[in-house]
Amino acid sequence: MVHLTRKVDGVMAQHFLLSAAARTLSLRSVYQGGEDKAYKTFCRLRWADTEGKPVCPRCGGLDAYTITTQGLRPSIQRHKRHDPCQPQDELRDLLAAVVILSNAVKGVSMLQLSRDLDCQYKTAFVLAHKLREAIASEIQGATLAGTVEVDGAYFGGVVRPANLKEDRVDRRLAENKSDKRRVVIVARERCGRTITTVTKTEADGLAFVESVGSPNTTIHADEAAHWDALHAKYATKRINHQQAYSLNGACTNQAESFLARFAAW
Repeated sequence: MVHLTRKVDGVMAQHFLLSAAARTLSLRSVYQGGEDKAYKTFCRLRWADTEGKPVCPRCGGLDAYTITTQGLRPSIQRHKRHDPCQPQDELRDLLAAVVILSNAVKGVSMLQLSRDLDCQYKTAFVLAHKLREAIASEIQGATLAGTVEVDGAYFGGVVRPANLKEDRVDRRLAENKSDKRRVVIVARERCGRTITTVTKTEADGLAFVESVGSPNTTIHADEAAHWDALHAKYATKRINHQQAYSLNGACTNQAESFLARFAAW
């Protein structure tokens, strides 16, 4: 298994997730900084090329001025265009929601998010979906390189047993399985990004892996037969989990670690 650690002078260093570098965003820093700091953070991230100065996404104009209006919290600043290209470009103080969702390793319920933000459930629900959509847009068309681990896991579509014993069926048979069961396919680049998709069967994930894997990528996969086709396009290492979890340099532990968070959610 590959760990996010390295040796320094022969001594195993601390795991990255335990270091201060992994704690770059916290609720404490958000609330201590206040509205102005959070607002400037959004500006800096959105308009990085102009050092935080607003740019019209349609015409590229820089002719904007700052106004103050009332919203979820007082003193929320928004940018407004002088020209009619885009009358108003809204930025709300949602940094706390970003922190909560991004730091929750196994996800967070909308009820909890609504309590943490002191807002209605529907507000938290819509907000979370908007943030997920923004995250998805960032990796749209992205590819992976280097060493990539792939794996799939089935979720949902659980057929619950009937109350009476005589009414129960063999849930292992195909005719008694739910058609709502889906597979989450993960392609995880070591020391890089992770890309996922949802398919009906794990075999359907082959096309996804081929679409995100760059040439000269080394793919690590388990012994499932549908991954055999990867050998024709990539340098591929296979691991038989009936024999070992890591053997001869091949393992999919990082991909399985990602999927394990879904199983525990």
